[in-house]
Amino acid sequence: MPSTESRQGGNRSSDGPSASSQHEDGDSSQNGGLKSIINKKSEIVMFSSTAIALYGYDQGMMSMVNTNYSYLDTMGIAETSPIVGIIVSVYYLGCTAGAVLASRLADVKGRKPSIFICLATCIIGNLLMFVCGLSLDPNEKGGESGAWPTTASLTCMLIGRVVLGLGVGGIDAVIPVYSAELSNDGGRGKALAQEFQMNIFGLLVAFAINLGATLSLGKESQWAWRTPIICMQVFPVLLISVISRLPESPRWLVSRDREDDARKALMKLHNGSQMEADDLLEDLKTANDEESDETIGYKDMLFPSGSQYHPTMLTVMGQVNQALTGYGAVSVYGPQIFELLGFDVTTAEFMTLGNFCSYFVTMTISWMTIDVLGRRKLMVWGAAGLAGCFILLALFGGLAMDAPSSWAINKFAVRIVGSFTLFLATAIFGICWLATVWLIPTEIFPSSARARGSAVSVIIWGLANFAVTLLTPIGFNNAKYWLFLVFAVTNTFAGWWTWKYSPETGGRSFEENQEFFKMANEDGDGGDGEKKATWAVHKVDDGKFLYFPRQKDGGDDEEEEGGRQQGNGSGKKGSGNGEREPLLRSS
Repeated sequence: MPSTESRQGGNRSSDGPSASSQHEDGDSSQNGGLKSIINKKSEIVMFSSTAIALYGYDQGMMSMVNTNYSYLDTMGIAETSPIVGIIVSVYYLGCTAGAVLASRLADVKGRKPSIFICLATCIIGNLLMFVCGLSLDPNEKGGESGAWPTTASLTCMLIGRVVLGLGVGGIDAVIPVYSAELSNDGGRGKALAQEFQMNIFGLLVAFAINLGATLSLGKESQWAWRTPIICMQVFPVLLISVISRLPESPRWLVSRDREDDARKALMKLHNGSQMEADDLLEDLKTANDEESDETIGYKDMLFPSGSQYHPTMLTVMGQVNQALTGYGAVSVYGPQIFELLGFDVTTAEFMTLGNFCSYFVTMTISWMTIDVLGRRKLMVWGAAGLAGCFILLALFGGLAMDAPSSWAINKFAVRIVGSFTLFLATAIFGICWLATVWLIPTEIFPSSARARGSAVSVIIWGLANFAVTLLTPIGFNNAKYWLFLVFAVTNTFAGWWTWKYSPETGGRSFEENQEFFKMANEDGDGGDGEKKATWAVHKVDDGKFLYFPRQKDGGDDEEEEGGRQQGNGSGKKGSGNGEREPLLRSS
């Protein structure tokens, strides 16, 4: 485990408290301290992971709700209606608004109050989705003759989706800030990738509940689609019940001059040691004083003249490119894709469940490699792999649906290789693209802008996925398997843009990553011997940020060298292991 100082912005030795100070804490601390640390760390990790699982659950939930006959009758729509996509996509509009509101609330009132309100909002939105068109008559099937007019049912569902999005979007913006400010994990990428593995777990659980309810009750039963919706309540209710056990962010408390509360929070996080809490409090106060005069607003991030415009655009394009990989559509409309490959409805649903199981397992590779290979390499090669997979899926879809009988195509063989290709595409996305685009914004902004950077990331994620999930059902209904070729093209663009403009942020400290943007304003070649600004990574600092530090040419280990330089530096910046302070903090 890395030193506490490296995560809290301190400047002390990485050896932590001295042996004498540990002895002064007494035998009870020695006997119970390890258990206390493990329990508190586990609580924080599990809380953050469970919160992130909310988003995954919604994806798995709606993937089969969209095909339930009772649901479609209750909403008064056909399975091929564009309104199906609208119901799914308005959720993402709620997410964008929720990210802005929750991040602001987290800065003003604190991380925990903001999270609590977001969780309560999720409960309300989920209940609205559950009750729309509800009939207690077991023979009721919905439609115009149902207990509710279809217009009222549809309106209630749309409102519920937006309200749920407000809560989940807020959680996605605040939870990374909160967990990073409390985290003691040394690997930034590994920690976030593990949390996003729980996102896939939520997706898997939702789809399994959906499939079980559909098989046992049938697609004509209203309870086959209401059951997985109401089961979502387990997540926010559980989180609300345990949030009181967790401390408020000490960094936020210090920024609000609540030093006594910050000391109590630090003691709760660090084994009840007042000596260590006092030392850490002084570090946080010093860091807060150094940044108190630095104010960065959204205008500095969203306008070209702003100081944070470049990293903001990198954040924006990361989320846009992730949406362009097409996998958001695959996860929501999985059964329909397997039907395009020639499977019947029930088999397609089981194949989707198997795909999600594979997704969850292969996500392990992501947190094993993200801090070894780096973010940039994973995304570039991932985009190339996804482009190839979608080209193959277009081919297999065409053979399964439209191949002339004279070709004597073995349709079963086509389904098998097509399914393998879709499983492979899912694994590639999870390993290379799921966590990376959420991680990079936490590594490129200065401390006073990281919370807003996280909010921008959620906003663009919401808008991009709104567009993709809205247009995907229309595309599948009209273009069929040709839509896969569109995804192949968009993945090619995503890979090219990442290769051209996205720096490698892994294995470097926050300050080193911010240096990239300073150098980008100086290292371009104007063609007449003068320098001008450039965003092309290979032109900045002689291409230093093209590679993960340990893979630089020349045999030098840049990461170790950086550690020596930082260790001999001013001290306040920390340990030189790329984790000198929490990933995100209040502005």
